[in-house]
Amino acid sequence: MWLLDHFRKQKSPTLTSWSVVGLGALVALLGYTLSDYDKKLGAGVTGFGLAHILLGALDMLRPAVKGR
Repeated sequence: MWLLDHFRKQKSPTLTSWSVVGLGALVALLGYTLSDYDKKLGAGVTGFGLAHILLGALDMLRPAVKGR
């Protein structure tokens, strides 16, 4: 079962950080496009995405992530 072996492997901590940044970018883009229809909802979703980008970038700067 090669698929199960793939998920059992240890992932690098920076991969998680980059995933959070990428997800934040997609959510921020979604919020930006939603702002054409509903300004408050679009601003909230955009802020949520930008917060994920910031937290993912800060996670990359942690010493525990840098040392591995």
